[in-house]
Amino acid sequence: MADVTITLGCWNYDRLKPIIEGRIGVEGCTVAPIVLKTEQLFPRAFQRQEFDVSELSFSSYLLQVTRGECAYVAIPVFPSRAFRHACIYVRADRGIETPKDLEGKTVGVPEYQMTLALWLRGMLQDSHGVDFRKLAYRTGGTNAPGRKERLPLKLPDHMDVKPIAEGHCLNDLLVSGELDAVMSPAPPLAFSQGSPLVRRLFSDVAQVERVYYRETGFFPIMHVVGVKKTLVEQHPWLPANLFQAFVAAKAMAMGELDAIAKGNANRITLPWFAAEWEATKALMGEDFWSYGLPANRREIETLIRYSREQYLSERDLAVDELFDPSTMALPGR
Repeated sequence: MADVTITLGCWNYDRLKPIIEGRIGVEGCTVAPIVLKTEQLFPRAFQRQEFDVSELSFSSYLLQVTRGECAYVAIPVFPSRAFRHACIYVRADRGIETPKDLEGKTVGVPEYQMTLALWLRGMLQDSHGVDFRKLAYRTGGTNAPGRKERLPLKLPDHMDVKPIAEGHCLNDLLVSGELDAVMSPAPPLAFSQGSPLVRRLFSDVAQVERVYYRETGFFPIMHVVGVKKTLVEQHPWLPANLFQAFVAAKAMAMGELDAIAKGNANRITLPWFAAEWEATKALMGEDFWSYGLPANRREIETLIRYSREQYLSERDLAVDELFDPSTMALPGR
């Protein structure tokens, strides 16, 4: 029987490269990768379902599932995870010294629904007692105008969430003083250029993030992989085969990093790469970038709670309804 040709929309992560480059195959499939930055990828996946298999914003996936509008079913593969404490930038002249000081302030964010913002609001609430409802949110591109919410939102009237004016970006408004802070995966240009007007909320980011991990056990999941439901109906074996291929690709990437760390010459242009590799494993374990539902259930339950509390999900969700049943018990390594 001929292989099924599938398009795979994703970004160029080291843990996906073995599949993108054809070094790891998906049994029964010929994979046609389409490599795009996620701000280009997600609207095309959620609005137009352009890819057979796609990396998806976890937050937007939850939102679509609760609306009964999602064309994809997820497999427990998490191509993007990130501690996001470094992504809160504040005006140095607004008296924002602690997370609690953000209450009553106007904060820019590319999209209210993006997973980064979902995690940050939840983290600020759970770890620092911040009432996210007391922040005003202004949405738009961080350093270039034009970004919009990829899915329409239905927020209560007491939530102050508005797009910024056309032709403007968050960095401009932070510099002009119309914003007190910005939450963004990419730093505002003013920060990158060393402006004294802008600094990070958390100065010792690595230490704060390690404390967060020790307290919660979470390495925040940003993205998930989705498979078109129509394709799963035609090929019920596909989700499990995809899952196994992604697990093998991650194992290959981790093995390559381990070999570099143990090599007699550093092949990566970072002087303390080997030390950081060992320190990360000492803190988070050998399989610190875990796939599979058993290892990630509690973290996903927290994301579900955040989505409901923050007025994104429109009903209560169970973890098991998010993933294809054939993948839910599979080990992630």
